[in-house]
Amino acid sequence: MIGSDIQEVKRKVIAILKILRDSKVPLGARVIAQQIKALGVELGERAVRYHLKLMDERGLTQLVGRDGRLITEAGIEELKDALVRDKVGFAISRIELLAFRTNFDLEKRAGLIPVNISYFPKDKFGEALRIMKPVFEKGWCVSDLVATAREGERFGDAIVPKGKVALATVCSIVINGCLLKAGVPTDSRFGGILEIRNNKPIRFVELIQYAGSSMDPSEVFIRARMTSVGNVARKSEGKILANYREIPALCRPIVEDVIVKLKRAGMDGMLIMGNASEPVCEIPVELNRMGVVLIGGLNPVAAAEEAGIEADSHAMSTVMDYQSLIKISDLI
Repeated sequence: MIGSDIQEVKRKVIAILKILRDSKVPLGARVIAQQIKALGVELGERAVRYHLKLMDERGLTQLVGRDGRLITEAGIEELKDALVRDKVGFAISRIELLAFRTNFDLEKRAGLIPVNISYFPKDKFGEALRIMKPVFEKGWCVSDLVATAREGERFGDAIVPKGKVALATVCSIVINGCLLKAGVPTDSRFGGILEIRNNKPIRFVELIQYAGSSMDPSEVFIRARMTSVGNVARKSEGKILANYREIPALCRPIVEDVIVKLKRAGMDGMLIMGNASEPVCEIPVELNRMGVVLIGGLNPVAAAEEAGIEADSHAMSTVMDYQSLIKISDLI
């Protein structure tokens, strides 16, 4: 019991250090408590303040001003030496957490849905929208519903940094969440790069298993510039972000019903639903299961990155109220 308590404390410390590392300004306990939920850690403001005091004593953080903290060199080293178990498997745990937090009502079309959040330089956001527009229009995304926020505004669980504009795009985990509520278990296997020819999916050319990754595969592929989403939108061929799931074949009627209702709500992330035990995009499928390929929610952002507009993207970021989203065409 003591050992597990120690591991839990270490996990919270690492989460706080990650937030401070990614911030360019000192952060207080209140802001950290807001942002730490996105890392799958439940920690109130008072508890964060307590941990920060202990971290100050260890030299991992440094008090700046009245309540702000900065990470120290020792804190950065602590992050580098973090336990492997804190790093591996983070992606799959985020999927499970966001699927559970999704409470979208398919009949009433109301509730919380999972989103990715990308931060663009505010002077480049207009150009980014122009580049992303064809991707949204051609349907190479989960939904054309988005939300935006300006610097200093609260967006999801975080505050938009200075000089940035935040864009929320619907995450493919909305399908996981709705299927979970319908009683259908979903095995999230990997995220990958899917080759497209003549607007048809051909095969996965790269993949990263969720269970063995501390980052969302989409973030990795975007940073490595391995996509050609813009080309797919313009010429119907190239490489897009996609995700692979497996579902019990007996659940097919329920899955089809959920997908139809999601489409009516403006969310259509299902690219392929295979037959029982048959390969999908050259991926073998287990007995009595069917493979499902979902479109990556960050494909529009990937197109902007391909054009040289850098964005700080956080896949599987948080959940937002469906009613707060608007069509991309209204935004443009």
